[in-house]
Amino acid sequence: MNFLKKNFGWIIVAILASLPLLVIFKMINVDFSNGLSVSFAENAVGNGKTTVEMLYHVSGEFAIRWMTAVLTCTPVFIIFGINNLFVRQAMGIATAIWSLIHFAIFTAAEGFLETFSQVNYVLGFIAILILIPLLFTSNRKSMKRLKKNWKKLQSFAYVAVLLSLIHVAILDKTWMIYAVIVGLGFIIRIPVVKNKFVIFRKNKKIANS
Repeated sequence: MNFLKKNFGWIIVAILASLPLLVIFKMINVDFSNGLSVSFAENAVGNGKTTVEMLYHVSGEFAIRWMTAVLTCTPVFIIFGINNLFVRQAMGIATAIWSLIHFAIFTAAEGFLETFSQVNYVLGFIAILILIPLLFTSNRKSMKRLKKNWKKLQSFAYVAVLLSLIHVAILDKTWMIYAVIVGLGFIIRIPVVKNKFVIFRKNKKIANS
């Protein structure tokens, strides 16, 4: 019970991050008859999209959603006074994994060299390169080893999200939703705005006591 209580947030994030994989698996054929062979299922989806296009959409959409969720954690703490660093780490891991899945699908369908054929692809690739070290240091051991440098390293997530938003903006106008959410989050982080929320919470706590 103590394990579940301590890691409840991690478990919830892991379940939510894993569920879309069920959709991915339906669109991929894995054959072990002659070694390992992976191919895209034909006519696996409707909506006028090919299987590959749908795989791009699902994997990329969840990567940017988790990235937005991670950056929303601090504003939520500022507004409500709720903080769970390790749940935020779990969200960061989900972001990196979905980004890697998105990149793996792209390279499997188009080839690695295609990554450098367009500016938006290059920006997405750089974002993934940034996320890889963040993925491997999103744990308690790395926090203890890196100490103050851990926060400096994790701050590169802001660069990754900026590159990802530009990457999505070039491909699809739905990026505006995520840009607005992230933008509001940064506004709440501004010291003057942040202090107003902190004072409001303190006054509310005093009034309720």
